[in-house]
Amino acid sequence: MLNKKTVNDLNVKGKRVLVRCDFNVPIIDGAITDENRILAALPTLKKLIADGGRLILCSHLGKPKGPDPKATLEPVAARLSSHLGKPVKFLADDAVVSDAVRAAVNEMKDGDVALLQNTRFRAEETKNGEAFSKDLASLADVFVNDAFGTAHRAHCSTVGVTAFVPESAVGYLMQEELKFLGGAIQNPARPFVAILGGAKVSDKILVIKELLNKVDKLIIGGGMAYTFFVAQGHTVGDSLLEVDRVKDAKEVIELAKAKGVELLLPVDTVVTQEFNRDAAYKTVPSSGIEDGWGGLDIGEKSRDIFTAALAGAKTVIWNGPMGVFEFPNFAKGTLAVAQAMAALDATTIIGGGDSAAAVNQLGYGDKMSHISTGGGASLEFLEGKALPGVEAVQNA
Repeated sequence: MLNKKTVNDLNVKGKRVLVRCDFNVPIIDGAITDENRILAALPTLKKLIADGGRLILCSHLGKPKGPDPKATLEPVAARLSSHLGKPVKFLADDAVVSDAVRAAVNEMKDGDVALLQNTRFRAEETKNGEAFSKDLASLADVFVNDAFGTAHRAHCSTVGVTAFVPESAVGYLMQEELKFLGGAIQNPARPFVAILGGAKVSDKILVIKELLNKVDKLIIGGGMAYTFFVAQGHTVGDSLLEVDRVKDAKEVIELAKAKGVELLLPVDTVVTQEFNRDAAYKTVPSSGIEDGWGGLDIGEKSRDIFTAALAGAKTVIWNGPMGVFEFPNFAKGTLAVAQAMAALDATTIIGGGDSAAAVNQLGYGDKMSHISTGGGASLEFLEGKALPGVEAVQNA
């Protein structure tokens, strides 16, 4: 999976290069509020422009059920233009590919850049329909997939198009994701520690079981921890609980013992009686959360234990916050983990999603070795699953 053909292997001068980017960025009232995914695409785009390619960019945005003015990529074209220092022509056709779009592409010169309309304006996109795949391929001599965040989806713009384009490769962002995530899974420097948080055991159970075959220590926090507390025979009050996953949690505890993996769960919990940023709170032992109270963060003792467990680690993967980090009073556990990871002399990988948002929001993003752009894709990769959007690209 790691030896894919990359943009460095391509000769694109004078060729039409269809680049699948991940421009699924938050847009409020027409304004982009977080441009990290746009910035992540720039190295690949600049390389292809410098090499004389004629770039046709495509991406989805949101989950429209067809053409929707609220889901237009036009603001992305404007922002890209400013970052690239050259015009990015927005091809605003709700059909995404049409005769007019083909005509505009045929008029492009070497180094020109155009952006197609949201690929999900076409219903066939998510069904990997052949007609739309062929439409996209009709615009290109070469296909480059640099959208790791959608690599776990078999869609027209990630998989289907590769069957109808003579040559395909991965971009620098995809290459970096595969290098860090693949390296951590296949040949990690040890000790290797994984930290999993977030809301639900059901979202992470497969990756937990897979990681138990690879890590030396596994730290579990966030909302999913309460299901593990019940598996240990504790009460959790009004905390988030997946009753149907208690059996899975028990199995994980037993598996960790059997495999000699140190499993760390919070020993104390910050609880409150209402879910809001200014709610009164207290810290209680994880072994006895009272009715009427629900946990929103790990406690101080747990923060100290988790920090100590990270000391000396050489590879750390983190996916999912320790608590409701959006509320300052309940962000201390997430902050403690971020601080501990930032201080390590280690390969530190943030597995996208809320944990990526958390480390950036808390100011530690630049201290991490790698922050994945794809939460769902990184989880499936860590589960050991093949990613369709990667597999479809030709091997080097």
